[in-house]
Amino acid sequence: MTAVMAKNSLFSSEGRFSDWRLATQSIIGFWSFYLVTVLLRGLFGPEAAEAIGFRAVNAGLGLVLTFLIYAAIRLLAQDGSIRKMAFVAAFASLPAAVIMSAMSLRMATMSDPMGPPSRITTQEGVAIVQRGNNVRIVKEDGNELEVNLPPVEEMIASKMPRLIADGTVTWYFLLAAWCAFFIAMTQQRRTRLTEIRLAEAETAAHAAQVRALRYQVNPHFLFNTLNSLSSLVMSGRSDRAEEMLMALSTFFRTSLSIDPSADVSLAEEISLQRLYLDIEKVRFPDRLHVTIDIPDDLKEARVPALILQPIVENAIKYGVSTSTSKVEITIRARRLDGGRMQLDIANRIVGAAKKITWPTHEGTGVGLANVCQRLEAHFGNRADCRFGPIPGGYEVSLALPVGDEDD
Repeated sequence: MTAVMAKNSLFSSEGRFSDWRLATQSIIGFWSFYLVTVLLRGLFGPEAAEAIGFRAVNAGLGLVLTFLIYAAIRLLAQDGSIRKMAFVAAFASLPAAVIMSAMSLRMATMSDPMGPPSRITTQEGVAIVQRGNNVRIVKEDGNELEVNLPPVEEMIASKMPRLIADGTVTWYFLLAAWCAFFIAMTQQRRTRLTEIRLAEAETAAHAAQVRALRYQVNPHFLFNTLNSLSSLVMSGRSDRAEEMLMALSTFFRTSLSIDPSADVSLAEEISLQRLYLDIEKVRFPDRLHVTIDIPDDLKEARVPALILQPIVENAIKYGVSTSTSKVEITIRARRLDGGRMQLDIANRIVGAAKKITWPTHEGTGVGLANVCQRLEAHFGNRADCRFGPIPGGYEVSLALPVGDEDD
């Protein structure tokens, strides 16, 4: 059980060898390309079959040694820094290059003395026939000169260290090329994973922010509503208090069934506000008048759930509650250019012609601040929130993308 867990941790997406698929594909592709190029070149020369066999062994050995280099990088450069990976790759490639060079020289000296002879004819008509260490030079007149060469091992024995060193340089740069490619691909993969995780984290943070802002609405609204209900009970208007409780129950049952981070249609949002305004009409039956004007083509536009609630609450709190005159609350929607719509929520004293000083943005607590923050979190700079006094009252205007256009 412990061994299985250790294996899973090593090869999981977070394990030390999490990129083994990338390493395997790059190593096989690298040595396959090497093998194809040298074989194509060898096919045009003498003893092609023997050369193909030697090159295939070279490629197989290189495949094994490159996997060992990959293992060394992953085991010795655990933190994954480019500098440490390059350092480990540089040192791990050196013994691998020495082994490749020595093995190549060893295979080059391995010739079958009883194998088929090779024949080369010069432009002068002289034929050179070699079989193993025996070389025969046949002239045009039929005369032959036979020479027995010393074994290849003896010929290159004195030069072996230098030959291995020269071969090591060649193989070292070949292995280093794979290491550079692998490290670059690893960093690209890591950058891509980091970007994905950052995007996921940003999405999660965005959803959490929207959800947190949305949850601020409920206690704010509940406090205001219970305060209104208390006023009705204290003033002996129990019939209106009962009516208000029924409306309140309907409102909460409807609003709490909505996903806090979800969007609703504008028609659904307006229906929720009608429920709330019906509750407030119980408190102010003679002083509260409501006008709602929503074009049919905007009823299905998507808006954040309960985005209008704090604005309507402030209209009641600062418009109706503080005045003895009749107050009209107006909710209007209209389409703007550029795939946006504008929602205007205004409260004004009926018959008043001059501007009235209402509380500022900073004085509304979780009201307008909540709305503006939710719009910014939801739409970014594609939405804006404006507010200010108008003749006889105060108006808040929200501009936000229409759902179909935004998609």
